[in-house]
Amino acid sequence: MPTILITGASQGIGRAVAQAFATLPDARLALVARSEERLRETCELARGLGAEAHAFPCDVADEAAVEAMAQSVRAALGAPDAIVNNAGLFRTGPVVDTTVEDFDRQVAVNLTSAFMVTRAFLREMLNRGSGHIFYMASVASLRAYPGAVAYCAAKHGLLGLARAMREETRARGLRVTAILPGATWTPSWYGSDTPPERLMPPEDVAQAILDAWRMSDRTVVEELLLRPQEGDI
Repeated sequence: MPTILITGASQGIGRAVAQAFATLPDARLALVARSEERLRETCELARGLGAEAHAFPCDVADEAAVEAMAQSVRAALGAPDAIVNNAGLFRTGPVVDTTVEDFDRQVAVNLTSAFMVTRAFLREMLNRGSGHIFYMASVASLRAYPGAVAYCAAKHGLLGLARAMREETRARGLRVTAILPGATWTPSWYGSDTPPERLMPPEDVAQAILDAWRMSDRTVVEELLLRPQEGDI
């Protein structure tokens, strides 16, 4: 009866991940996002696939909110077997127009949140000697894009966090995976001139995460790079 915690679960890749894990027998999902309305929609979709799904509205960039969310998750489901740190924020703009507040917010949502959510459950996972932690990095963790300095800096940092977590926890039975997707059809792209068929479907990213989870505990996918068939945009 695996318990999977997914942040940013209200839409896009997070919702697709929830639906993918909902197909597991006896799956229990702890779904986390700021938007309570959309989060409950994801819960209903997951329940329709046979999973037990619980909504935990939370701003994962807020330390106190993360601690409160973790206590609620423990009370309802116990410590998770897997954490999918998927919450993210993508805003563009030239460096000269990027305020410190803009920069800090993108780092907080894309990077610091993953650290805080991981830390909230890490001691229990280490004591148990098992668990799988996913970090939703990006091709922007490997290469820079003009007009996205804050996002690139945050995603580079997130890949570094995943690598450090892997080294610190691998001898204690935990698996750590960084997912590095390229352009994926999510709300960040809605309203753009880019046709959906040029981008990856979020369901493919979700399937990759589920496949990595399904491997035996003797194997870990450390980093998984996914790109649209025609390359980056």
